[in-house]
Amino acid sequence: MDLQFSIIIPVYNRPDELDELLLSLVAQKFKENFEIVVVEDGSNLTSKHIIGKFKNKLNINYLIKDNSGPGLSRNYGMQKATGNYYIILDSDCILPENYLSTVLETLLNNYTDAFGGADAAHPSFTTIQKAINYAMTSVLTTGGLRGNKNLKKFQPRSFNMGISKKAFLETGGFSALRFGEDINLTFRLWENNFETQFIEQAYVYHKRRVNWTSFYRQTFNFGSARPILNRLHPNTGKITYWFPSIFVIGLFLSLIGLIFHFNWLVLFFISYFIFIFFDALFKNQNVMVALLSIVATLVMFFGYGLGFLQSMFRLSILSKPLEDTFPKMFG
Repeated sequence: MDLQFSIIIPVYNRPDELDELLLSLVAQKFKENFEIVVVEDGSNLTSKHIIGKFKNKLNINYLIKDNSGPGLSRNYGMQKATGNYYIILDSDCILPENYLSTVLETLLNNYTDAFGGADAAHPSFTTIQKAINYAMTSVLTTGGLRGNKNLKKFQPRSFNMGISKKAFLETGGFSALRFGEDINLTFRLWENNFETQFIEQAYVYHKRRVNWTSFYRQTFNFGSARPILNRLHPNTGKITYWFPSIFVIGLFLSLIGLIFHFNWLVLFFISYFIFIFFDALFKNQNVMVALLSIVATLVMFFGYGLGFLQSMFRLSILSKPLEDTFPKMFG
């Protein structure tokens, strides 16, 4: 099988992040040729000067277009790419040196038309970034859904995923959704009988958001997208999608219960946060990261949970088309 990789990177006002990602691509221990397609998605702060630094080190196709969101920008990059297998990365990622070799070896041994990889925290990340990474990847917080090698069907996330040219052409790639567009694509891949897999060792160092406000907004958008995805793809809903909302409601009830001397519920949450602390401490060997992991977990649950509830409420009372009900979600 002759796999020719085209790496698709949408970027919006983040030239410094792109610089780090391209540096990690230069450092790849990969003997085959590969192409990089950088799609400037209507940025005010462009990456042109960054591209210039790497023009003699990497095979880069630099494209500039009007802003349309990450999903449609990835489609644009794949349409212009010359490879037959596309690797899609977010600009805030850094690759370990064996990333491409790992992907190639895995696909040659067990080919699927799409794959997803995990994310990890680089030692150079700030304490907040490490705490956010813990909240997003821990079994105690998300059930390890972003990195569970035992899942029979893995849903790739767009910060680190691959898709064949054939699968892209048959599915049309990403939809106009600005949030949850990667999950939407996974469902359509499965509907078209394409298989996905999780490549455990094809991880990236994912910087994510660097402050609590932006992290909250991101998780709120994730939560808002889930009921829309359930509406677009009936029978894909799961009870687990309600857990963050139940967590938020339960936490409020536990605090109200203190007024009436019902302490057992708040003790449950205190116990949970203690487990979070020691698990994060064991994994990061840093007390501050462990403490901030509790904060990150709270921000994530409140963001996702409240976004999910708001979206469910709007879907239940409004009969307008999804595009009219959630204009920001569809761009």
